[in-house]
Amino acid sequence: MKFTRSSGILMHPTSFAGTPGIGTLGKAAYEFVDWLESAHQTLWQILPIGPTGYGDSPYASFSTFAGNPLMIDLDDLAAKGWADKNDIIPADYIKTDGPVDFGSVVWWKMPVLFKCASYFLANCSKKDREDYEAFKNDNSGWLDNYANFTSIKQFYDAKADKEGVSGIAQMWNAFWPEKLAKCDPVEVSKWNAGHTDNIEQIKVIQFFFAKQWFSLKEYANGKGIKLIGDIPIFVAPDSADVWANQKFFQLDKKGIPLKVAGVPPDYFSATGQLWGNPLYDWDAMKKDNYSWWVKRTQRMTELVDIVRIDHFRGFEAYWSIPYGDPTAVNGKWIPGPNIALFDAIKKALGELPIIAEDLGVITDGVRKLRDDSGFPGMKVLQFAFDPNEAGKDGMVNAFLPHMYPQTSVVYTGTHDNDTMQGWLDSASDAAVKIAAEYAFGKKISETEARALSDNGELCAGLIRSAIASTADMAVIPMQDILDLGAEARMNTPNTLGGTNWAWRIAPGSLTKERAENLAFISDLYGRNIRK
Repeated sequence: MKFTRSSGILMHPTSFAGTPGIGTLGKAAYEFVDWLESAHQTLWQILPIGPTGYGDSPYASFSTFAGNPLMIDLDDLAAKGWADKNDIIPADYIKTDGPVDFGSVVWWKMPVLFKCASYFLANCSKKDREDYEAFKNDNSGWLDNYANFTSIKQFYDAKADKEGVSGIAQMWNAFWPEKLAKCDPVEVSKWNAGHTDNIEQIKVIQFFFAKQWFSLKEYANGKGIKLIGDIPIFVAPDSADVWANQKFFQLDKKGIPLKVAGVPPDYFSATGQLWGNPLYDWDAMKKDNYSWWVKRTQRMTELVDIVRIDHFRGFEAYWSIPYGDPTAVNGKWIPGPNIALFDAIKKALGELPIIAEDLGVITDGVRKLRDDSGFPGMKVLQFAFDPNEAGKDGMVNAFLPHMYPQTSVVYTGTHDNDTMQGWLDSASDAAVKIAAEYAFGKKISETEARALSDNGELCAGLIRSAIASTADMAVIPMQDILDLGAEARMNTPNTLGGTNWAWRIAPGSLTKERAENLAFISDLYGRNIRK
């Protein structure tokens, strides 16, 4: 699929400011869309929007189909008459700015959302009730499983907490009664019959999310802005996806993974990365014409305009690690579904606007799969300035903007990288010098380059280099537009807790001056094309 030359911003909704505890799909989100329009941007990229669990990572959610309840804007619910305004008053410990404290937000906001759901069911208009019933009917394929899973999980999580059980011992495949753990239809129906109010409230909360999400999407699309969403290749073990589709995963009879996902040891980690996600049983999926992946992709194309698939190389071959191993060292490469998966998706859904995250250990086989699929790959500017690759015959690093194929997407950095300014602050003087000479097109000493880095000019110059590049699309993290340092980093891979996923933009950051500067650069390099 051919993509229009365009540019945009990477900014997750949880990072908006001004709402209690966490960014939402409310007023600040609409103001951000207005700012994007004034900055002549036509793309808005987000991270996965599913409900997050342990570790708060959007890449490990309880459902790949559902929306994150924490993003629901409570003021909007009250304005629609779907909530009592007295129920949505935040607790004293909830703040409207600064990093997200996920534990506090969950503790306060989830009970509030259940109150709002009860209020809606008791007081909504006939039209709203009809809309809700239509939502349930249209989304029953995933909503029923998600609501059942969430209801059972809430009950047994609370029971485990009382009994002092935690961690993986609290999971559905270890703590739930055997038949519920196996998603036995009879037992799940019995649970349904005994917990109808709770299950209905869970569905209402998803209705709230959907109404707010599609309203925001319609607003953005109306301004000529397309949303880029994100599909993680793997799903969380503690999810409705695995629980309700156990035949499609490499699990034993008790639902325990046989092998888990990760990446092998490399330059950055001597023991690799142990992600722990259950691996797909690709043979079983193939026999079912990859129906689960087709449904997952279809859902994402409803939620967003362009889909980025994370860890694309895992479809050509994936790193399979024995369950229970403490590191990723003992894994091995196993062939993935390759082009057959994407042929099945295209046969069912047609040609789709997909971006392949083709970073990491990329082989000729991965490149062939990407090219055969027709998907653009990714380029990250931070990878372009290794002094070891600046040889006497000139710089040939594939991440340099003049080396990009047109069918690619350039980022100054991703959610897993440091911010551009943070990278410059920690990079060697030699790397900063190369970056500065590239950005400004002249000889620059290491001392001069460091000064340009320290005053923010180099970060701005590198953003300009990305936007000026030959890549069809350029996406800049909001932190780089604001020239923020390592304190604003979104995530440090292979770590849990701390400030991961917690960054929120400071109030007043979306200035007219920044919008005008970005608009000028985008127009200068032919990226303000609206269709």
